[in-house]
Amino acid sequence: MANLAPTFVSPPSGSCGGSLRTSRISAIKLQGRETEQTHLNLGSSYRKKQGLRSNASKETPGLMQGNRTDEYKTAEQTGGYDSFNEMKQRFLTFKEKKYLENLELYRRLAESQAPEFMVIACADSRVCPSVILGLEPGEAFTVRNVANLVPPYESGPSETNAALEFAVNSLKVKNILVIGHSCCGGIHALMSMENADGDNSSSFIRNWVIVGKNARLSTKEAASHLSFDQQCRHCEKESVNRSLVNLLTYPWIEEQVMRGNLSLHGGYYDFVDCTFEKWTLDYYKTISRGNEDVIAVKGRSFWS
Repeated sequence: MANLAPTFVSPPSGSCGGSLRTSRISAIKLQGRETEQTHLNLGSSYRKKQGLRSNASKETPGLMQGNRTDEYKTAEQTGGYDSFNEMKQRFLTFKEKKYLENLELYRRLAESQAPEFMVIACADSRVCPSVILGLEPGEAFTVRNVANLVPPYESGPSETNAALEFAVNSLKVKNILVIGHSCCGGIHALMSMENADGDNSSSFIRNWVIVGKNARLSTKEAASHLSFDQQCRHCEKESVNRSLVNLLTYPWIEEQVMRGNLSLHGGYYDFVDCTFEKWTLDYYKTISRGNEDVIAVKGRSFWS
């Protein structure tokens, strides 16, 4: 069976890496003066919301009067089964076995958080990073989206780069881990596109996964001889590396990487045979040339 892992090429000695690094440093200094870091006061916002919620509950009890609960049987209550009742039991088990037995930890977390990791994972229900990697509350600031993609800086605001800004600038995380996975529907949609040039479309999915078009292009070039499923698997890993390169387009991320305060990592979870690959982006050997990035990694390990 062909090796489906993307090929990583180290740049030759005397390459343009040095001049590119100089331009990156200049860009960081220039954009750093123009960009304000936003430090969110989540505590005061939370207290305001709680106050509004309290007032609303006092003013609107009459709205529910006369409504009979047996007239509103929801989908999860049909057939004599209530899925939220099971969820309730899981919560109560968590409270008894986790929360109350680690009360000091949760009291500290109620005051502040200082996670070491930021995790970017897919929204796929089969890929839960806290379960897979045993992450406990307070250890990882997590954002999940379709196909675990990171858009480049110039793409504009999104929930992913908003989370990145908060994690890097406010929480000061030390590691960002982008996790891809097997049988990814978002990557399947990306690879199925006949035209990935970003034409106008009313599909939210298409307009989002097009972020990974460079991974699709490089996969088509490197793995065109493989079956479609094998190409998708190749692209699932390649898109992680493209997201790592996209992280470097954010000036405040690259600055922290250059200073040695932040490391960028890729991961791939195969839930078919329950294996995990992990690697680290080699910043000083990675060169960005648009569609022809030279992506170098180090510290590759395979957990099985």
